Amino acid sequence: MTSGSRAVDPKASNHRWRFFRAGGFDQVLLETGADLTSLDALDQKLWVALSCPVSGIEFDAKSLAFVDTDADGHIRAPEILAAVRWAGKVLKDPDHLVRREDHLPLPAIDDGTEEGKAVLAGAKLVLSILGKPEATEITLDDVSDTARIFSQARFNGDGIVPAKSAEDPALAAVIGDIIGSVGGENDRGGEPGVTAETIERFYTEAQAIADWWEAVGKPETHPFGADTAARYELFRALKPKVEDYFQRCRLAAYDGRSAALLGPAEADYQRLAATTLRGDTEAVAGFPLAVAAAGKTLPLAEGLNPVYADAVRRFALEIVLPLLGGAESLADDGWGTIRARFAPYEAWLETKPATAVSILGEERVRTILAGDGKAALLDLATRDKAVEQEVTAIVSVERLLRYCRDLHLLVNNFVSFRDFYTRKGKATFQAGTLYLDGRSCDLCVPITDVGKHAPVATLSRVCLVYCDCVRRGGGEKMTIAAAFTAGDSDFLMVGRNGVFYDRKGQDWDATIVRIIEHPISVRQAFWAPYKRLARLVGEQMQKIAAARSKAADDRAALQAISATQNLAAGKPVPPPPPPFDVGKFAGIFAAIGLAIGAIGTMLAAVLTGILKLAWWQIPIAIAVIVLAISLPSVLLAWLKLRKRNLGPILDANGWAVNARVKINIPFGTSLTAAARLPENAERSLVDPFAEKKSPWKPYLVLAALLAAALMLWRHGYLARWFGG
Repeated sequence: MTSGSRAVDPKASNHRWRFFRAGGFDQVLLETGADLTSLDALDQKLWVALSCPVSGIEFDAKSLAFVDTDADGHIRAPEILAAVRWAGKVLKDPDHLVRREDHLPLPAIDDGTEEGKAVLAGAKLVLSILGKPEATEITLDDVSDTARIFSQARFNGDGIVPAKSAEDPALAAVIGDIIGSVGGENDRGGEPGVTAETIERFYTEAQAIADWWEAVGKPETHPFGADTAARYELFRALKPKVEDYFQRCRLAAYDGRSAALLGPAEADYQRLAATTLRGDTEAVAGFPLAVAAAGKTLPLAEGLNPVYADAVRRFALEIVLPLLGGAESLADDGWGTIRARFAPYEAWLETKPATAVSILGEERVRTILAGDGKAALLDLATRDKAVEQEVTAIVSVERLLRYCRDLHLLVNNFVSFRDFYTRKGKATFQAGTLYLDGRSCDLCVPITDVGKHAPVATLSRVCLVYCDCVRRGGGEKMTIAAAFTAGDSDFLMVGRNGVFYDRKGQDWDATIVRIIEHPISVRQAFWAPYKRLARLVGEQMQKIAAARSKAADDRAALQAISATQNLAAGKPVPPPPPPFDVGKFAGIFAAIGLAIGAIGTMLAAVLTGILKLAWWQIPIAIAVIVLAISLPSVLLAWLKLRKRNLGPILDANGWAVNARVKINIPFGTSLTAAARLPENAERSLVDPFAEKKSPWKPYLVLAALLAAALMLWRHGYLARWFGG
């Protein structure tokens, strides 16, 4: 048993593991198929990682999708183990998993297990569909384009029947009618088709609309036979105006005073008089159909609103005349008779089934229903669904081939970080190489949010430079975090540009947007105190010079303003300030002299102390002074460099790093390379633009050496040193 409650194969539990040491810690060595199939027995506390994201790593996305069985965007240890177990059941020899090949002989598939039998059947089905039934080997290219495979197969197991599945052209036409009316779905080959549910729905709705059409020949619902629909539209268009007319007549009969008020007002005609009238003038269309009066019939020829005159005359000939026998006028009760005759038709219209099948037309629908297409189509759907298990096995074939090619690589970047620490290749989390400041950085990880990544990544104690990368032309953008593990950070600054090369060899413009400062090297730490001192002195000198310059400028400005004001007021211009009085500032010069004297005395004391030493002791004393200055900085940097850890950099990217993934000083130096001249390169030391040397410098140096020697001779140091 291992951690948790997993049952472990006795063979796996007796497996002899091998480990390699890199970066200061032990990692499992996974080189054989037995190593992989025994992973269940390896304590997960010895795994370098327990989870990693499927995005932001350099790995085949489709292979990761097969491993990520729950599709949550993360690969976890149980999913790695499940992938290895499945592949071990399907293959006769698990060593195929470590060969990283994209092809597999069919005899290598173990048909003694249910999983292997299904995969072998799927492989043979693929080869048969592709026209290679005699092939003894299958490749990843054969199965990677499933759309091509399924498009060549008549049945593909998804239960969707495209038109090409029907060998009868008439049946294929019915499939097209179903798709065109009630809709369809694309099958695995990308072809539109119909399912059994769609077929049932279509024929149910087709029968319903056909039954509804049966009432067309009934006189109670269709008083005008085949012309009922057209005449009903005419009736429906005029119905509101006819109803309005007879209602006005009823009101006039109710109260005679209303007759004059129910017609258009005089003001309405006056407004019309000021416009250009047309046959469809909107204002005229709003007037009643005819002038209303008590007990008056509706004229059907004369005295009509000109906008509706033509429609009313058609109404009289096509509806009133056949139903009532007269076409000169229409009484109120006659209008009621016409409404009653159209009432059954209106009720029939309201019962029309809500289906798109009607767009095919009555004749086509009845033709389809008259045939036996429904049974034939349902049979095709059943036959398609029957091969589902075989077709599903095709996906398993692709899964197996991808595991044979990629699973070993994934495990060696998950259970161990072999590719990263052996430096024989790039790890999956390495996005490429950044060239900047005369160095190349191999540890570059892609990130999505600098603000979220930096607070966690700073715990790594690695100097990280965040760069926004842009690919010119394509407009693509990405952000990386690059680790600087050799050299110094003197010229690393926000805004500086470099070039990033991704794993495909494409170049990106890279610009620094943020820096996490940490020690980079012991050499940098050694010189850091002197650089800080030089920087401090330089900054103080700049501040003093700036302050003096500002004071002088302020005095000059005040004098100019004072002189201008005096001239404007008619006052005499004050005399210029008196020249510098040496006596007045004697105290200041004395203080400065004392300070310089104190500094000189201190330096002289140090120099005298050194000169009192024996000649062989002087280098030791100088070395002690240098170490006293640099040793604290070097010691602090050395302690931090020993604690550099890759884990927080990956954790900030969504990994669950399980080990202390150290980046010690030797390994860190290998991750960042400085510029070096090629071997056997010729180098000319003649620089035509070198600074010219002063001719007096050699003589000044010689004079200083002679003076020092004279001083040492006068004080007897030379005699004491050399025994003279």
